Amino acid sequence: MKAMVLASGGLDSTTALALAVDKHGKDNVIALTISNGQKHDKEIQTAIKVAEYYGVEHLFLDLTKIFQYSDCSLLKHSDEAIPEKSYAEQIEETKGDTPVSTYVPFRNGLFLSSAASIAISKECNVIYYGAHSDDAAGFAYPDCSQDFVDYMNKAIYEGSGHQLKLEAPFATFTKKDIVRMGIELKVPYELTWSCYEGNDKPCGKCGTCIDRQAAFEANGITDPVLA
Repeated sequence: MKAMVLASGGLDSTTALALAVDKHGKDNVIALTISNGQKHDKEIQTAIKVAEYYGVEHLFLDLTKIFQYSDCSLLKHSDEAIPEKSYAEQIEETKGDTPVSTYVPFRNGLFLSSAASIAISKECNVIYYGAHSDDAAGFAYPDCSQDFVDYMNKAIYEGSGHQLKLEAPFATFTKKDIVRMGIELKVPYELTWSCYEGNDKPCGKCGTCIDRQAAFEANGITDPVLA
């Protein structure tokens, strides 16, 4: 089988890439990195390093223009400040009724649809996508939920004439679980970047920094990017 992995350069997608390489071999894996016009390109640069580390073919797609109407705080054109609080605190504020402010509207739906088109052309059989249960909790990122994954898999499978399917191996995992698997797979987490800010060091204050650090601590180790 030949696999395509949505590869952002972050912790989750890099672990998914490691899993795909372990299962299919590097010659049968393609990494696809997609830009949505985020405020910095740090993750994209790390995605390049990760793809080079694993020796896989690496493709890049820019979907910035699609998100020009969104005021999501992660996007370059937005004046909104990125929240310096955990996702749990943000979910409590929204009461689980709406996504958090760092949700880019239907981003993963667009990413997966685009990936499906390219994957079919590249004769891939499966797309790996690093969604996990922590992101889906409390409606924070609804395009990471198990329901979303199931429906997108069905759409991709039917829309590709049964040539292609979607796998989200971490859909029922917490970030702690992903890190545990990544340690077993010897994922080079020192190459990855998760922080919503693009500074030299992670800010330690945004939701993704807080959750990432907690996941490593829960596994009894220090995040390599902080070492």
